Amino acid sequence: MDRNNSLGISPKLTRGRLLANRYQLIELIGSGAMGQVYRAEDKLLGGVTVAVKLLSQSLLSNRTRQRFEQEATISALLGQRNIHIVGVRDYGVDENNVPFYVMEYLQGESLSDIIRFHPLSLSRFLTLMRQICFGLESAHKGIVFQGEVCSVIHRDIKPSNIFVVQDSAFGELVKILDFGVAKIVLSGESNTQAFMGTLAYCSPEQIDGKKLDNRSDIYSVGIVMYELLTGEMPIMPENTSFSGWYEAHHHFLPEPFPPSLNLPSELAKLILQCLEKDPDLRPQSVEELIKLIDKLQKKNQKNIGKSTTSLQFVEILSATSPKTKNPDKLPSLEALGKQSYWPGDKPKQKIVFPRILEANEGVFASLWIMLDQKDILACGMSNRYNQFIYMSNPHPMLLWLSVLYTRGQDPRWLPCYLDLKTPLGQQLTRLLAQHGRYWLLSFAMQYPQQCQKMTSLTITSEQKSRLVGWADMSQSLDGGKPQITKKLLRQELKKIKPEIITKLHRTLK
Repeated sequence: MDRNNSLGISPKLTRGRLLANRYQLIELIGSGAMGQVYRAEDKLLGGVTVAVKLLSQSLLSNRTRQRFEQEATISALLGQRNIHIVGVRDYGVDENNVPFYVMEYLQGESLSDIIRFHPLSLSRFLTLMRQICFGLESAHKGIVFQGEVCSVIHRDIKPSNIFVVQDSAFGELVKILDFGVAKIVLSGESNTQAFMGTLAYCSPEQIDGKKLDNRSDIYSVGIVMYELLTGEMPIMPENTSFSGWYEAHHHFLPEPFPPSLNLPSELAKLILQCLEKDPDLRPQSVEELIKLIDKLQKKNQKNIGKSTTSLQFVEILSATSPKTKNPDKLPSLEALGKQSYWPGDKPKQKIVFPRILEANEGVFASLWIMLDQKDILACGMSNRYNQFIYMSNPHPMLLWLSVLYTRGQDPRWLPCYLDLKTPLGQQLTRLLAQHGRYWLLSFAMQYPQQCQKMTSLTITSEQKSRLVGWADMSQSLDGGKPQITKKLLRQELKKIKPEIITKLHRTLK
């Protein structure tokens, strides 16, 4: 489906247009609160790739023009001062007097994409959060605006507004995006404002429409930190309406951290402090977060980069599309299993995550799991079962469930969630349907250096047909908030577990 048409934008008015006799629009790459963002070529500079943000025509008014220009000004001034804020290069208006501004073009992933399947390891979390905090610290210290130094409150800090790109100096470089709802704190302004931001990540005072300071962003950072480490939201409303989120942010306590995370106590304490309802009880500046992160990074220094070689090796083997021109030079599935290492960006915990394997026999879907050594030995005598559960609303998502069960023991549940609005989720689902089987790679917590066991699970013809149908259907559906669907699927799994256990007992009789 054409992304422009899905947003109510005429392709004739966008793709191929030349703005200011310089920037040629190539394709739509994003849409935000203020407008659409396009990949474009700077013809004046020989076709250099840039990103162009155009104010939505439906929002044209003097007030929105001023806000849009202010967004460009904030980003330009902050981007000059701090490498962790996306840079703005130019500002102008098109032939219809619609304003636009030009940004650096970023190739990478948002944090929301990175944590779709599994939260960050502690070392990666500390590295990325340190950069996020430095970017926010620069904004909070302020810019010179209308002759005075004014603090900038982002007001929409969330994983989708934080981009990670590869950089020769940093390795992974963080860029904070979308200052479209940012607030410049001017002296003498009124105490109340209209609510702006994203309900799931806003502070209690923000949802009240009160005057904000840097501590509001710190609350949002607390939610982001919790989500990056757990894959979950610290608070979830009973419903996702404005009133539901209002109640949650004002009265719900954050969920405790899972003990299996083994988080440093001072980090868990800091995150919960960021989530205090009262701004006076939160850290009063981002510098407090940076100090603790620096302290924790020193403790983890020995672990940083420890598994670089194995991580690179695994990433090559799990590319999202076949890239090797000569398949004869690829390892066999059996050899691939023996050569695979636990990725350095994954915590050494009892977790499950999906991978794509490229082998001599073809490209296959796989699940990687970590268990105790004794449990892996027991898996050799286990029976195997799988089931797929699909939900299309509010976001198309598939629960890919594998179960290992042995007579007299509790089943081992291995749930994996595939977002069918992402290329990886689509490809994994279609690979499952194409081959009618997938591989399970087991790693021992005590010996993560090498895969201990590689087994396959089969998929029925009926399941294969359903997988293709779900993948096709999801392409035409609008996406909502994946976490809501994931929570609903978890609830559904909890309901059907007794039914599955009964079915497993019958097969063992």
